[in-house]
Amino acid sequence: MAKPLEQIQRQLVSTIKLVINAAAAKPSPPVGPALGQAGLNIMSFCKDFNAKTGNYKEGIPLRVFVRVYSDKTYDWILKTPPSSWLIKKASGLERAADKPGHEVIGNISLKHIYEIAKVKRRDVPNVSLEALCKNLISTCQSMGIKVAARPGDP
Repeated sequence: MAKPLEQIQRQLVSTIKLVINAAAAKPSPPVGPALGQAGLNIMSFCKDFNAKTGNYKEGIPLRVFVRVYSDKTYDWILKTPPSSWLIKKASGLERAADKPGHEVIGNISLKHIYEIAKVKRRDVPNVSLEALCKNLISTCQSMGIKVAARPGDP
């Protein structure tokens, strides 16, 4: 069966992975150089991104996958913030532990883990909530954050 003419002319060349704060895309690094190397219109992407993420709270880092095609067109997929950022916000910390496994710098409840898993489920719809929660608990352990069954538990 013959391929449509659009598919022949428009082939995927590369995928660019970026982390950009919501409604704060600028043509400066890291956005500008990454998109410029692919030959894309940087200002067009910045305007599109800022318009689409304008309803998010400022400062939230969002993962973006930009797919670049052979005819210099692009499309992009917006993902949820990184798990580590969500965990740090839920536990009230600025950064992770210097020596995870040897020191505990914060606590987070299982309820918070469950709520973060519900947010992250949008990115991986075929993974169960239980598996996502286990993954998030492992991430907490690698950051030096203790997961308690209830908010007041030690």
